[in-house]
Amino acid sequence: MQAFAALADETRRHIVEILAKGERPAGEIASQFDMTAQAVSQHLKVLKEAGIVQYRAEATKRLYMLDQRGLAEVDEWMSRVREFWTGRLDSFEREYREQRKKKRSPKKS
Repeated sequence: MQAFAALADETRRHIVEILAKGERPAGEIASQFDMTAQAVSQHLKVLKEAGIVQYRAEATKRLYMLDQRGLAEVDEWMSRVREFWTGRLDSFEREYREQRKKKRSPKKS
């Protein structure tokens, strides 16, 4: 899944967090980092190729925004994993409570 490879990078995750607040021009995104605009542009390209961001042209600017389709793919995968762990954690909690009850119960002679 290309999205996870793209999100493995801390800079790209930060870009996603910036765009979660709304669309932004590339220059504004670049101003948030201590790197060249070209380096940020490369990160945006990776995110675009992974389907996580998209852009629209407005005059001479590119306005970047999150792409719901790419994020939906990540969310779908997370849901499957979450279901697995939720079931396991529910079972663990039941067993834990049973064991605590047994320890608290007075022993009968």
